[in-house]
Amino acid sequence: MAMNVGGGEEGAPMMEINTTPLIDVMLVLLIMFIITLPVMTHAVKLDMPRPTLNPPPPPNEVLEPIRLDIDWDGSIIWNGSLVQLSTLEGYFQVEAAKNPQPELHVRPDRRANYDTVAKVLAMAQRNGMQRIGFVGNEQFLN
Repeated sequence: MAMNVGGGEEGAPMMEINTTPLIDVMLVLLIMFIITLPVMTHAVKLDMPRPTLNPPPPPNEVLEPIRLDIDWDGSIIWNGSLVQLSTLEGYFQVEAAKNPQPELHVRPDRRANYDTVAKVLAMAQRNGMQRIGFVGNEQFLN
């Protein structure tokens, strides 16, 4: 490191850059890197399944999804037929017992009462329906 003892013009600007703060910052960054390095290299061991040479063929059975519409007046339509909330539980039990289970596509109307939709979803979950999805969400964008 060089040091300017004198010489040159008095009051002239110093032309060398002070590197001491840069070295301090580099040392702090190096220490932080050394401290955080063990945290970044921590790995979780997972037992993944081995790939097979001949994977099983996909199932040929294509299940038709269940379409469940909930109208603005609280009426529930199961695949095109009107059902009551009290009889809906039996429908869910029959469909939940199937293997593989069909998908349940719930399509509430934009003006449907939230309470009715929540009751239907709770009833579906309570009776073992696992594949539940919402369709027709584009009506809620406006």
